Amino acid sequence: MPTANRFHLHLVSDATGETLTTIANAAVVQFEGAEPVQHLWPMIRSRAQVSTVLAGIEADPGLVLFTLVDPTTRSALEEGCRKLNVSHLSAIDPVMMALREFLGSAALGRPGTQHEMNTEYFERIEAMHYTLSHDDGQQVEDLDRADIVLVGVSRSSKTPTSMYLANRGLKVANVPMVPGVDLPEELFGLKYALVVGLTTAPERLSQIRRNRLLSLKETQTSEYADEERVREELVAAKRLFAKHRWPVIDVTRKSIEETAAAILTLYQRRKGERSA
Repeated sequence: MPTANRFHLHLVSDATGETLTTIANAAVVQFEGAEPVQHLWPMIRSRAQVSTVLAGIEADPGLVLFTLVDPTTRSALEEGCRKLNVSHLSAIDPVMMALREFLGSAALGRPGTQHEMNTEYFERIEAMHYTLSHDDGQQVEDLDRADIVLVGVSRSSKTPTSMYLANRGLKVANVPMVPGVDLPEELFGLKYALVVGLTTAPERLSQIRRNRLLSLKETQTSEYADEERVREELVAAKRLFAKHRWPVIDVTRKSIEETAAAILTLYQRRKGERSA
């Protein structure tokens, strides 16, 4: 049974529901102890489908959030929610209204438009392919095709950050710093790509590496996770970053999203400076 903290949350979308889920999750985390039982209802585009959704809402009453742009399906859902006496809200209405007033034109009212295979979609796919093929120092011969190049010691969040940025449509390569191994010469002659150094606290990195070794069932002591050795690697990395005047981001207390946001800020600033 729902309680003050545990409740049913119905997410009704005329597309995949990805946008609505993101909005809901971003809001829920602001309420301490909130435990939503999510019911995702994607691709709802007919009155018959709305009837199925309403049956589910009746079985598990709770808050209903929706992104339905078609007037017929939207009206059917709203009417049904009123009859069931459940709270319901369009998650995109405030933004749509603001845009309508600002642009002085009506919305298209076409479901799933954000998922059409337009130029942006194909650019994102190309970025994903590039990033995957340039992970962990691969294919350095065309590093300058990258928008961003991340450099850092092992386990400093280079790969997950690269993938997150690639999903935003940016071509990202990452190059690891390995003791005793020279970095590729191509890294030092880049004209277009933004190079960003990633660093972190030695204690945290040492622990991450120990956990990595355990996951690989490595039981022997290794310099790879030794805190003093890790500290030396990080000092060497910081010296390199300073020498080449690469911006540095400390990921110690940052999530992947926060690190990516900081990198995007650097990228946009650099892009603006070049345009000027």
